[in-house]
Amino acid sequence: MTHAPIHVIGGGLAGSEAAWQAAQAGVPVILHEMRPVRGTDAHKTDGLAELVCSNSFRSDDAQTNAVGLLHAEMRLAGSLIMRAGDANQVPAGGALAVDREGFSQAVTRAIEEHPLITVVREEVAGLPQAEWDQVIIATGPLTSPSLAEAIRDATGAEALAFFDAIAPIVHFDTIDMNVAWFQSRYDKVGPGGTGKDYINCPMTRAQYESFVDALLAGEKTAFKEWEGTPYFDGCLPIEVMAERGRETLRHGPMKPMGLTNAHKPDEKPYAVVQLRQDNALGTLYNMVGFQTKLKYGEQVRIFRMIPGLENAEFARLGGLHRNTYINSPALLDGTLQLKARPGLRFAGQITGCEGYVESAAMGLVAGRFAAAERLGRPIAPPPPTSAFGALLNHITGGHILADDEPGKRSFQPMNVNFGLFPPVEIPKPEGKRLRGKEKTLAKKRAMTARALADCRAWLGIPAQAAAE
Repeated sequence: MTHAPIHVIGGGLAGSEAAWQAAQAGVPVILHEMRPVRGTDAHKTDGLAELVCSNSFRSDDAQTNAVGLLHAEMRLAGSLIMRAGDANQVPAGGALAVDREGFSQAVTRAIEEHPLITVVREEVAGLPQAEWDQVIIATGPLTSPSLAEAIRDATGAEALAFFDAIAPIVHFDTIDMNVAWFQSRYDKVGPGGTGKDYINCPMTRAQYESFVDALLAGEKTAFKEWEGTPYFDGCLPIEVMAERGRETLRHGPMKPMGLTNAHKPDEKPYAVVQLRQDNALGTLYNMVGFQTKLKYGEQVRIFRMIPGLENAEFARLGGLHRNTYINSPALLDGTLQLKARPGLRFAGQITGCEGYVESAAMGLVAGRFAAAERLGRPIAPPPPTSAFGALLNHITGGHILADDEPGKRSFQPMNVNFGLFPPVEIPKPEGKRLRGKEKTLAKKRAMTARALADCRAWLGIPAQAAAE
């Protein structure tokens, strides 16, 4: 039987995953990607699933970390994004980080070679035509202005927006390893790692204070028409963190805990800048947590104040761009479908989920929803106890700020976290009372065990056949 195609607009992580899932279900897909016909402020290539910020998918711990749990659920669901990520991983302690070029090439190749997917390089400037009865808009935080305007016109709702910032990338051979050293925090060994997966640059108190002064005084990119748009707290520019208090960085991306200076083991660093491998060759390292809106010349001057980076050469400097997302709880139903137009779904960061993995996960869910509808099958949302379901419920049922309810919390971008999951009963060991950290870990393990069991049931995978 021949089915009409599902149209997916946007070839980022969410769009690529949505296209893959629908095609794997046996439904033809037309994937529309505007690059290279029209570029963006952040992308550098025309590859699908290009990573424009960090190369990390964050923690891969599926037992005690919500994003690690989401990784596991996506693997169970046959995720292309996780398959490409696993195949192109680079050492990153307890995190799953990837070679960004190899990752994008793997996704692009899989999509282009799939017999049911057609990639069309064009900008979709307005809302899809009525003949496209099944559409997924996954244009991400850098949706083209014309399409964003069409979405606003169709929904009668203003798009919300926040700033996102990109961290610099350094050439490894320009880092002074007589000053810096390799070590993961607390020597943690992650996927493909050794416990020595980060480069650490130590600072004394005087060096830290001078660095903070330079950040505060450095010339920044002007906001202009973006003035007043809020930042997403999970991706604050380094200088904005410094503005929030002189010790903020020491308790954030520059915290020295869990690290011992290999060159001076008896001297505790006052602060530490970490760099994480960015490509498979190990020739590039990105500055962890160093998103910035400093002007390029200021970045080079100030970041070379960091011990070990005095002669650093930068493969890419940091940048600032505007992310847009819709008021999903007001506009979308529980299957990510626009309430005002059946058959039109949204997925990825434009829905208000934050993070590469979260965006891809919502693309996965949207692709499955659209395929089920095209095949005439009932749509079964993921269980709310799963990471898929917890994130979906946040997007489609998050708080909406109302003028007549001043105490209400507004809908904001959100990474997956255990606060989105329903409560769980913690198994009580016989003769022992759990307290503090032990109780917290037991709660997380109970949540992840329940989530994986329920996710397997949703996917139709027998529990006994899913041992990991």
